[in-house]
This record gives sequence, C-alpha cells and structure tokens, in this order.
Amino acid sequence: MKPLSSASSDLSPPAISVKDVSVYYGDVHALEHVDLDIAPGRICGLIGMNGSGKSTLFKSIMGLVKPDAGTVSISGGTPAQARSNGLISYVPQSEDVDWTFPISVREVAMTGRYGHQNFMRRPRKADKEAVAHALEQVELTDLADRQIGRLSGGQRKRAFVARGIAQDADVLLLDEPFAGVDKKSEATIIRLLISLAAEGKTILISTHDLGSLGTFCDEAVLLMRTVLMHDLPGEVLRPRVLARAFGMDVLDGQVVP
Repeated sequence: MKPLSSASSDLSPPAISVKDVSVYYGDVHALEHVDLDIAPGRICGLIGMNGSGKSTLFKSIMGLVKPDAGTVSISGGTPAQARSNGLISYVPQSEDVDWTFPISVREVAMTGRYGHQNFMRRPRKADKEAVAHALEQVELTDLADRQIGRLSGGQRKRAFVARGIAQDADVLLLDEPFAGVDKKSEATIIRLLISLAAEGKTILISTHDLGSLGTFCDEAVLLMRTVLMHDLPGEVLRPRVLARAFGMDVLDGQVVP
C-alpha cells in the first residue's frame, strides 16, 4: 500500500482537487470549507455518518452541484470539461437508478462509451470490444443480455463498475458500492479497484464498511460537512478520531454507542 506522503511528492496535478468548497441548501450547510487533493493512482475511502455531506461532495466533484464558494478541478480542468471528455465516471447508489427501465447489462456498459462515439451513438468494433472486456472483468459476460433490474444487488453494482471501465475514465467515484451486495461481488469490486489504481486510475469510494477500508484503500477521508481528517486508513480509523464524526464515546480504546 502506497504511503500518503508519496502523493504530495508527485509533480503532476492532483486527479481530484477540492479547494475551500462550501455548498448551502437554503439554511442547511451541506459542505463548509472542504479542502481535498487526491493524486493519480490512489484509492481514497470517504467515510462519515448520514448527512455528513458525502453525496454533496460527489455531486460537486461531478459538477452536478455548483459550490457557493470554492473550486473543484479534475486533472487540472473543470468538472464540466472532465465529463465532456469522459475523464470521470460515477457509480451511483442503487436508489438513484430506475431498475424498471428496459435496458440490458450490455447496454448499461455501452453508455460508458458514449463519449467515444459520434452523435448517432452507433457502436463500433472498438466500443464492442471495450464493453466485452469490461463485462468480463466484472464477471457478467453470461448475463450481458439480461435486463438490469433482473440482477441481484451485487450484480447491479458490478454492471455500473463495468460502465466506468468501458468508459476508460481516469477518475471513478463510487457511492456505497458494497451496500447490500454479496461477498463475491464485494471481492470482485475490490479486486478491480486495486487493478485500476495500479493502472493509474484515481478512485474515490464512499462506504460504511469500515472493516475493509484498510485492506484496499491507500488513504481515507473523514467528513462531517468539512474534512475532519485525511490520512492513512489506520490513522483515520482510530476510535478517538471516529468518535468525533459519529457522535460516539470511547471506552477502553473502543468506540461504543
């Protein structure tokens, strides 16, 4: 696992750079003065209780929410430029998807190729090969023609990971990819994330699964409307640190409700 200090020594611009970002929904302060840099080729775990601003941070990075203050850049450009150039991909939570929509697993993965196609979106040989390779990596080749809503929870998440792989995005955002998935799907996704990071992809993953965080993440961010801590997973997962964000007490070195 790469030390956090190695990221700051790289002369290339951060893959994700969030500078003094604040987002307000009326009187609600969703994010306040958030600063976060993630270097290329890193896997960063984003943790925090419900309402801590994780989803708003994702939307700000994607350019779907305009910050009231501060700036966001992706590999030195704007989020809009990153989306237009296919540099960033998003794997949503299950509740953000209409599972009744008549689209197959293959077609979901193919949407990741839209940025590589002309306005008619007619798949070329390269697009079909990229999708086939992505589905093979997430072990869904045999289910390629199945309607997306007929998959299990874990298979659905893997289908959207395949979309990001087919897109060949440099930055992947995953929102709770392990929620409600089976162990096989979780292991498959983790193995893929490690492989993608080794290829230079940058991954920001929101998760409540604190137990596995240190097994595949290079670094972790503890969020409570602002960044409380950004460090190696082992440091962020210390009981006294977690207690600051989750409103818990510490007894004999253990976090308790």
